[in-house]
Amino acid sequence: MRQTDKYPVQGPNSLWQVYSTISRWKAIRNFIFIQISRYAPSLPFKRWIYRNVLGMKVGEHTSFALMVMVDVFFPERIQVGENTIIGYNSTILTHEYLIEEYRLGSVRIGSHVMIGANTTILPGVTIGDHAVVAAGSVVHKDVAPYSFVAGNPLQVIREDVRAEE
Repeated sequence: MRQTDKYPVQGPNSLWQVYSTISRWKAIRNFIFIQISRYAPSLPFKRWIYRNVLGMKVGEHTSFALMVMVDVFFPERIQVGENTIIGYNSTILTHEYLIEEYRLGSVRIGSHVMIGANTTILPGVTIGDHAVVAAGSVVHKDVAPYSFVAGNPLQVIREDVRAEE
């Protein structure tokens, strides 16, 4: 189950009210640095931006592939362990702006995790250590350690990838 906090809004849909929830300048700064990191070929440089500019917690030897899109408004709610790979063109969200409310949820990705290309990770989920998420998946619920998951909706393919060894 996703762990999100819900904030009701009055008036037009919550996305029209985004700048009452975050600073316009924070959004602009984050957008610029995220775009730089999406195209940067240097993994240490990307990790430096994520840690020192965006406030994310990123472990050693973690790799963000080309075109990974982290949450523009609340990247500081993203935590990734050590030696993890986030695949090409994946998206990590920590917010949802809906019609009558917005939701915020931290994303925790463990160590030694493999996230396939074009995966979307929704707010408020935890992906356990040594998990594997297949390309093109939508992670809308927690993923247990050592499990292999895939699809939309997300399904467990194998509960313990250590059994392959």
